[in-house]
Amino acid sequence: MNKHLLPLLTAALLTGCAQKATAPAAASAPAMPSPAAQPAPVDYAAEADAFLKTYSAEYQRLYTQSAEAEWRSNTRIVPGDSTNAVATARANEALAAFTGSTRNIEQLRRLLEHKDQLSPIQVKQLQTALYNAAGSPQTVAEVVKRRIKAETQQTEKLYGYTYKYGGKAVTTNDLDELLRKEKSLAKRQQVWEASKAIGPTLKDGLLNLRGLRNQTVQALGYPDYFTYQASDYGMSREEMMQLVHKLNEELRPLYRELHTYARYELAKKYGQKQVPDYLPAHWLPNRWGQDWSAMVDVKGLNLDATLAKKGAEWQVQQAERFYQSLGFPALPAVFWEKSSLYPLPKDATYKKNNHASAWHMNLDQDVRSLMSVEGNTEWYETTHHELGHIYYYLTYTNPDVPVLLRGGANRAYHEAMGSLMGLAATQKPFLVGLGLTPANTKTDETQTLLKEALNYVTFIPFASGVMSEWENSFYADNLSPDQLNARWWALAKQYQGIVPPTTRGENYLDAATKTHINDDPAQYYDYALSYVILFQLHDHIAKNILKQDPHATNYYGNQEVGKFLRDIMYPGASADWRQLLREKTGEDLSARAMVDYFQPLMAYLKQQNKGRKYTM
Repeated sequence: MNKHLLPLLTAALLTGCAQKATAPAAASAPAMPSPAAQPAPVDYAAEADAFLKTYSAEYQRLYTQSAEAEWRSNTRIVPGDSTNAVATARANEALAAFTGSTRNIEQLRRLLEHKDQLSPIQVKQLQTALYNAAGSPQTVAEVVKRRIKAETQQTEKLYGYTYKYGGKAVTTNDLDELLRKEKSLAKRQQVWEASKAIGPTLKDGLLNLRGLRNQTVQALGYPDYFTYQASDYGMSREEMMQLVHKLNEELRPLYRELHTYARYELAKKYGQKQVPDYLPAHWLPNRWGQDWSAMVDVKGLNLDATLAKKGAEWQVQQAERFYQSLGFPALPAVFWEKSSLYPLPKDATYKKNNHASAWHMNLDQDVRSLMSVEGNTEWYETTHHELGHIYYYLTYTNPDVPVLLRGGANRAYHEAMGSLMGLAATQKPFLVGLGLTPANTKTDETQTLLKEALNYVTFIPFASGVMSEWENSFYADNLSPDQLNARWWALAKQYQGIVPPTTRGENYLDAATKTHINDDPAQYYDYALSYVILFQLHDHIAKNILKQDPHATNYYGNQEVGKFLRDIMYPGASADWRQLLREKTGEDLSARAMVDYFQPLMAYLKQQNKGRKYTM
């Protein structure tokens, strides 16, 4: 929700109070020269305080208006009605005009020239404001205005699209369900192709957005939009790509085993005598091959039937009870009053964005979630994940964290918190404690671990490989419009070992079917880094706090776990993310804990894959 603008009058008020010049004294007879009076030294800390106080109040006001407009645009999409789009564009332009105002940029740069005289928290706020300014610098106001309008139009196309399968309109939830369960390869291919039909409708808009996004940040000296996004971690584009390559390499041996296993198991499942060297995309239970966990059904851990009986509302309420058991407060009333948590009724005259998200509407207590919760295992995990974001918002909304620093320690931390709680809520002892599965249920531990690996491990090559490499090429290398789909599938083959069912020429744009490519650009590595951080945090909690096997934990009701998490959440973005990780876990960012967690699975997979052909 960091879109962006402000009237020049207000901007002028925010440039700090200039020293008033006194009128010169009337001329008189020349006096004997005296030593020149020394000007009083400028108190830059006081000046920064005054500037930040005024800036933050206006930023919060405009941010809230932008968030409210975005919320309406995402929760009430009426085909052919541009009312919300116009209001959203106007609110975002107002925020962008403010954060990127030329006067504010000048003042921020001037104050940062004296950062040796400022406190670390002042410096961090000023740097954050300058980073925000680069997203909408008014030195190129017309470009910013066009970018905002283009983004709003792209969002409407993205979420207003009607998917069709078998001649009928279907939702993305319907398509996902079919890919998880359909046995016929011919039908699976039709479902998969139906999920990709939106791509071509987004191509012109995405190419236009690339130019506008790059031009916007170039005005403040960033070479391209990908570099700008990576800089939020205090890293160059090259450093970020080196980091994601390193994570891929660390997990590659395990992924290779999973890939080989999946090829042979799926060939068997679909009755194919010939095992393909690469996985056909429509064989997998996910539109992008980012999560294969539906391949494995662990007896005793499939909660679909139980959760269907309990209903969607129970799942959200139970997620809240989990956080409360750790010592977090009840959710504020506004969450229940204003969130959009469940699918729209079939006869609704409007649509909504079905992609789960958590919103910090006013950088204070107004927190909401946008979901389409149904009674099943996937949404059970998702509700715990989204409430992780919500409780992160609420925890760093405190008097010690200024408005401008109410964010995660880095963007990946936010996702890590959500995913950590999703993982914790699906481990057997936790489920037994909740009565969702009987204590005497026999569960196959290897199959449980396999299912988890098919979720977490298979995601890394997609997130840090395909998505990150493609967007790096798209923004930083200005990937040619006649190479967009070719590059996407070359990367899918290289990192995931996945190929399309038929030739996908440049008349398609399969990358754009992933929502983030359009509306959350050039930062998908956040999710890959978040998985790595999540396993580091889980490893620490299991071994050092709970003294339990990381594969079989129960966080429920443990106040010490709650305190550990609150201590990480509390400082928000005022903490240095590297230092925070080192202090809390005793190690730097590394896939070590993730590799360790899945180590018991390696022996099993190698046994299963004996005599099989490896192609990765």
